[in-house]
Amino acid sequence: MRFGAKIVDLACLNHFSRVINTITKLAKTCTLRLTDSKLYFILSDKVANGGVSMWCELGQGNVFDEFQIEGVAAEHNEIYLELVPENLSRALKTAQSAKAVKIKLTNKHCPCLRVAVELPSLSSSSRIVTHDIPVGVIPRRLWNDFREPSVPDFDVSIYLPVLKTMKSVVERMKNLSNSIVIEANLNGEMNLKIETDLVSVSTHFKDLGNPPWASEDGYQSSAQGRDLESMAEARIDIKKLQQLLAGQQVNPTKALCNIVNKRIVHFILLHEDVSLQYFIPALA
Repeated sequence: MRFGAKIVDLACLNHFSRVINTITKLAKTCTLRLTDSKLYFILSDKVANGGVSMWCELGQGNVFDEFQIEGVAAEHNEIYLELVPENLSRALKTAQSAKAVKIKLTNKHCPCLRVAVELPSLSSSSRIVTHDIPVGVIPRRLWNDFREPSVPDFDVSIYLPVLKTMKSVVERMKNLSNSIVIEANLNGEMNLKIETDLVSVSTHFKDLGNPPWASEDGYQSSAQGRDLESMAEARIDIKKLQQLLAGQQVNPTKALCNIVNKRIVHFILLHEDVSLQYFIPALA
């Protein structure tokens, strides 16, 4: 089992750092799945137990100049590692002006991802700073726990307003309540609401647009035949929503949310070669 990769281009390195910083804000530990074409960052807290789950994929071709992987077996050319994303984020912080960054799976005393940062130096020899990030290797028999979550059978799918705007609304509401209700309909309208004994606050967004799911992807959802005006809603933990909005360092070109009435809110953020899905279960 071997893995080695190299980034030379500074723009690619910064892009990769931003993705890792976003993951760091969303998960204390996560699973890194490596295949020959993509990297996946997976957090699969069981939504049923009230945990959030996350699925982020990144095409390696747009980031790495070199990328080699030998998985556990020829027919399973994949590696699954458990890691603390903040450790990787910290290692990449030292690489702001690097000439190159190499990442390699090593196993000296324990399995590690070695991040070697080549820094420019005044003399002819270059300075290399290495970080060894401990990882856990996940055995083949457990891989099925980390499959891509399916798109839930949603009642409403809607494009999100500008995330910065949404973030400032949610940050103000966070001081008033621990939970927030997100509701939306198929008429491009969405409301963020807080209701406590003392105060009720709501912010309305309109003309957001609804993604054309059912028609093009053959996704059948309970949205079909639904009254356009009627709202689907879910009450969720406001901190989890704020975490998602505050963590965004990759400005998505498309951001949408699917609501399964009173059950789950599923966010999808897309940016060029990165897609992030984030599931927040409804509070009872």
